Amino acid sequence: MYTFYLFDLDGTLINSLEDLTDAANWMLSQAGFPTHSLEEYRYFVGNGVYKLVERCLPEGHRKAEEVLAHKAIFDARYEAHCMDKTRPYPGIMEVLIELKARGAGLGVLSNKSDDFVQKITEGLFGDGIFDVIRGQKDSVPKKPAPDAVWKILEEQGISRGETLFIGDSNVDILTAKNAGLPSAGVSWGFRPEEELISAGADFLIRKPSELLQL
Repeated sequence: MYTFYLFDLDGTLINSLEDLTDAANWMLSQAGFPTHSLEEYRYFVGNGVYKLVERCLPEGHRKAEEVLAHKAIFDARYEAHCMDKTRPYPGIMEVLIELKARGAGLGVLSNKSDDFVQKITEGLFGDGIFDVIRGQKDSVPKKPAPDAVWKILEEQGISRGETLFIGDSNVDILTAKNAGLPSAGVSWGFRPEEELISAGADFLIRKPSELLQL
């Protein structure tokens, strides 16, 4: 039985794709660059904001200094509009409440910048649901590196065998593998089931309530 559930955020707990797309396309339009479709952004996200900006910029405009300059524009826009359309997936809140009622610990680990993660998670889920919430910080390697996972487990006093990592992309499944955790891939997120299966997810979850059966 698992006593601690560590969740990815975007594409797992929340559907944030429209707000991410809108902010990135606004950034591109300000520079006179072509924009991208919602479906394209499914594959741009997952490795942090820097990589999102780098991926959506035209080739020839991806040097570090340009990416950082455009990222600052994206950050300002997203900060102001990160919760315009973003919502928890249907059924997520009910599952989190039930897991909490059963005495499970809950955590969030995202490659999204920590400021955004804290703001969005608090705004959508309030206080008291999650025991720990972590976004990307320069001092800790991003997923799929296991460092942030191990740090969370150490702080919470939880063993790897008690913990299930839940996410919607190969990045999340690889994070779990690198950290020595079992993983559950969710099919309602940004990436297809095939990606989760190919990455080696231990479980495939097609609706949030199935987490309760594990």
